[in-house]
Amino acid sequence: MLLNCGQPLPLLRHTDVPPRVIENFILTGYRFPNYSLWDCLLSAFRPTNETGNFWTHFLPVFIFFYYFVEVFGWEGAPDSGEPFFYPLWNYFIGVFCLLMASSMAHLLNSMSLVVREVCFFVDYGTISAYTVGSSLAYYYYIHPQAGIAETGSSSRVELKREAAAFTSSYATPEYSVFFETCYIPCACVVAIICVLSCCNTRQRWRQHRYIIRTLVFLLPFLISSTPIFYRLLTRSPYSTSSSSFTASTPMACFFYRHCLWLLVSAIFNISKFPERLAPGRFDIWGHSHQWFHCCTFLSILDELHMIKAEIKAILLSPALLLPPTSLSHLPGPTIASTYGVMLLLQTTIVSIIVWFSWRANCIYGSQREQLEKEPPKKHLKCH
Repeated sequence: MLLNCGQPLPLLRHTDVPPRVIENFILTGYRFPNYSLWDCLLSAFRPTNETGNFWTHFLPVFIFFYYFVEVFGWEGAPDSGEPFFYPLWNYFIGVFCLLMASSMAHLLNSMSLVVREVCFFVDYGTISAYTVGSSLAYYYYIHPQAGIAETGSSSRVELKREAAAFTSSYATPEYSVFFETCYIPCACVVAIICVLSCCNTRQRWRQHRYIIRTLVFLLPFLISSTPIFYRLLTRSPYSTSSSSFTASTPMACFFYRHCLWLLVSAIFNISKFPERLAPGRFDIWGHSHQWFHCCTFLSILDELHMIKAEIKAILLSPALLLPPTSLSHLPGPTIASTYGVMLLLQTTIVSIIVWFSWRANCIYGSQREQLEKEPPKKHLKCH
């Protein structure tokens, strides 16, 4: 048994933990994979090599929420529970689950080798769900026509004509077909492929796992960002003299910054810089995964600002706020088209995680009792 004498369990070197736990160029600060839940929670306040990984995605939850709720206080904004905001809430769910799953995975992964695998399977699943949440927000707030209802009501004919005036020449028929029928399904299929690929890197392709995981998530980024690419390559759907045009103008800048942060995060994740240059020096603070977390959150924050800019532009264009009707060519958001999509996706992802968790238990489950009985030999003193 570990002799902790009422004190926290000792931290170990890379030579004292199972090979599965070892991270490249990180030499110290390891927790032995037999911690209790309470030990794991307490380790958030100790300088382990996972402490920074936890806090760099846990604290951003509150920062994101602060900027997120701002939109509901804007003048002219519908009630937060209105269908108009369904896509935004799905985006929030995606980001919240991503940040919480990532932080909890780094905090709880020392309970056992099997729990470690399950934690990161869930982490990959929430990343994929986040990309679909982003796609729903892009579809309804950045897509050229989404949410514009076609109605024959005489009281709204002028608004409909106004909407058609600046969207008919913006969205070409061939792209409209893709957006209407293929965009969200493609985003979901790609998200599922990403989960399968990333989970597989924990059981095979181990040597190139960081490169594979980084490149795999490049595909959903390209698919999800299609509406933005289309917007950047064509003229704005808003009149240059309108307040909507002014509100929408920062969108491009936020997107470029979003891409920049994603690129920098990918570089950190693949290069393992700076710990590669000085193994052991950045074990607790400042290693690449912490910078990776910071950069990914900054990319999410710029993405949120981009989406908010488009929401403000829509709120300033009454023609885009027509309620959906049964005659709508592109109906506004519904429970089925937003929460329903996310629920179906999450159910599929959970099934994948259960399958890989079962395989992980077959591989590492037999080692559980051995690890519980086999303490690290070099660290029996209390400290």
